[in-house]
Amino acid sequence: MKYISHEGGTLAFSETDKPVLKSHEVLVKVSAIGVNRADCMQRQGKYPAPAGDSPILGLECAGTVVELGFDVDKSWLNKRIFSLCAGGAYSEYVAIDAKQLMVLPDDLTMAEGAAISEVYLTAFGALFELGKLQQGQTALIHAGASGVGGAAIQMAKSAGATVVITAGSDEKCEHAKALGADHAINYKTTDFVEYMQANELLANAIVDPVSGSYLNKNAAIAAMDCQIIMLAFLDGRFAEVDFAALLRKRISFHASTLRNRSIEFKRQLLDDLVARFYNDIATKKYDFNVYKTLPWSDANEAHAILERNENAGKVVLLVE
Repeated sequence: MKYISHEGGTLAFSETDKPVLKSHEVLVKVSAIGVNRADCMQRQGKYPAPAGDSPILGLECAGTVVELGFDVDKSWLNKRIFSLCAGGAYSEYVAIDAKQLMVLPDDLTMAEGAAISEVYLTAFGALFELGKLQQGQTALIHAGASGVGGAAIQMAKSAGATVVITAGSDEKCEHAKALGADHAINYKTTDFVEYMQANELLANAIVDPVSGSYLNKNAAIAAMDCQIIMLAFLDGRFAEVDFAALLRKRISFHASTLRNRSIEFKRQLLDDLVARFYNDIATKKYDFNVYKTLPWSDANEAHAILERNENAGKVVLLVE
């Protein structure tokens, strides 16, 4: 089968064998691939695949089930699906744990399906499993124009929360408002601490892929018992933290990733997401926030878009 290799940090087509299925897996013919920052980092040699995962890039896709492992329910055959992948999505065929599959409704495109799994599961886990966000509370979402940010905005609004986001341009702020954000702060022109204090806003849950210098600023506008969920460290690996500020407000700090979680964790997270939000997804209550679709031959450009921070939403590759 054809796949996209990342040898030497450059994306290029190559050939390999189709995956051999385990009893709990299905083989999916890939139609569309969601592009994530983790893909860029893996291409750069900064984020190797966990042991046991495919070394091929790609953490989410949409496609059609074409083969079943021995223990998989036969009803999955020929179903249109979208799913997390344990790597391997940058290919014509990928093996996926059957309990990670979600049925792709007929009125959702493959491109939309490929833009859902990674960002919605990440945002759901951050806001609701770790962040414990409740109706009437306030969520602060940094990088609010990202794929995860867009998913977090819409689920938080569905849950009855007030949503504050930060983003790096007025255009991205307007994009976030169109997705439902109540307050959108251009961090390049406005200090988010000053804005939130002026508007008497305190955050109960903070989703933060920036970290670094944001840690103490987050504490300044955190409510009592706030949950801060760090998803990445775009501002750098190291920071000086005022622990007294954390203690005064009983702030809980979580560092969370999805990729290296156990298969059991991912299955439970998916079940929890489906129980609460799948109907909203299936009925297209949400904007799936696709910034751009490109043929998979343009995978290098897709990565460049993310690395330039150009995108407001998801970049999706279409398998030709």
